[in-house]
Amino acid sequence: MAIKQRLNWLDCLHYLKKHNIDREGIKVYGVPRGGMCASNLLKFASIVYESPADADVILDDIVDSGQTRDKYLKQYPNKSFCAIIDKTSADVEMQIYKDKWIVFPWENERTEEDIVLRLLQYIGEDVSRQGLRETPKRVMKAWAEWTSGYSKSPSDVLKTFEDGAEQSDQMITVHDIPIWSHCEHHLAPFFGKAKISYIPNGRIVGLSKFARLADMFARRLQVQERLTNQIADALQETLNPIGIGVEIKCRHLCMESRGVKTHNSSTKTIALRGAIKECEKARYEFLSN
Repeated sequence: MAIKQRLNWLDCLHYLKKHNIDREGIKVYGVPRGGMCASNLLKFASIVYESPADADVILDDIVDSGQTRDKYLKQYPNKSFCAIIDKTSADVEMQIYKDKWIVFPWENERTEEDIVLRLLQYIGEDVSRQGLRETPKRVMKAWAEWTSGYSKSPSDVLKTFEDGAEQSDQMITVHDIPIWSHCEHHLAPFFGKAKISYIPNGRIVGLSKFARLADMFARRLQVQERLTNQIADALQETLNPIGIGVEIKCRHLCMESRGVKTHNSSTKTIALRGAIKECEKARYEFLSN
């Protein structure tokens, strides 16, 4: 999970002063709701404007992806836009916040579980009813497990051996490796199986490590194409084998349960490296195996 970084009131005021918007008489519009809290830090709070059209500066508390900023700048191209924390900025002070979860002083009493509560409220649920009282805690625990791959790297799960690899120069394949992941577009599950093959080049890897490697990359927000290539690239870097083949076949609930609702459809992705890509015989052996 992301590292939580708490800011105090003086931190926020420091970054606002860096933007040089603490001048007397400047007209500010605070983006609801974080920008409104940020604007109250400034001595000109009494002239905060209710419409961005009337303001000199549009102020927000944080820029994450930049979508909010871009929306306002598109609508008001002649206005300035700034934020206390801008994760898209190249500024050295901002870089320390890039991969952290920012907690502003006016949010100190909130918890991670509030995210789930707000979602339940958004869809129209009664968050006080008995069946949902423990749901936020359970959901946060589940997502910590579903995304545990972010805290691991291939070096954590792959261990290679030279002992036993002396005469191993034929394709080694592990079938039916389970894949459980979530698509990054809708946060919907996708699941299926993977097949991983490689032709050793003086080093082998424990067979169970294939499943650990696939699971590590799957337990992140993913697209199947990237997942397939990440597994192949990690094996290429660690083993430097003669050839690698990775095939994943999955069902995507974002297709089956919403949108076009293509029930029972599956998606197959393939990543080939080295001889398994370049040699027709090796490629046929992998694809037909």
